[in-house]
Amino acid sequence: MGKIVITEFISLDGVVEDPGGSEDFKYGGWSFELSRGDEGDKFKVDETMGSDALLLGRKTYEGFADAWPQRDGEFADKFNNMPKYVVSSTLTDPEWSNSIVVDGDLADAVAKIRAEHEGDIVVHGSAQLSQALLEQDLVDELRLMVYPVVLGAGKRLFGETSDKKTLKLVESQPVGDGVVILVYGRA
Repeated sequence: MGKIVITEFISLDGVVEDPGGSEDFKYGGWSFELSRGDEGDKFKVDETMGSDALLLGRKTYEGFADAWPQRDGEFADKFNNMPKYVVSSTLTDPEWSNSIVVDGDLADAVAKIRAEHEGDIVVHGSAQLSQALLEQDLVDELRLMVYPVVLGAGKRLFGETSDKKTLKLVESQPVGDGVVILVYGRA
């Protein structure tokens, strides 16, 4: 049974928008302003190499599909070849290899995806999808790479929920220039 893992670059005030600088956000690329160091880089490589599949919202999917097919190397090969599930009611014909559009009831779709995989099904970015997964208690692990910056604007990971969500801290590790990796699991 696969595990749903949300992984985010996140500011101290919860912003996850455009950490890489490709979305025309006024603070785009904010995660590159501080080094996550060798340990932070290793964490992200290990996370990707340990992934079984990707679960993405449409906007994040489109950004990844625009960038990764043109890249080379082990990391790019992993992203390009693994199964990718795109939650969207508007995308009909995904062109990136091994991509499947998921529409309809999210909980049902996640149950089917989990049943098809043994390892981590990783959600990168995808703020709206992440909020929906958190709201429906479909997240097994939350991995946050917290950057010591307050952006004051932008899409935030955490929105309103119908009830409180309690998690347990599994791991914490400071890396690079004051970046902290926090890993939470189900309580």
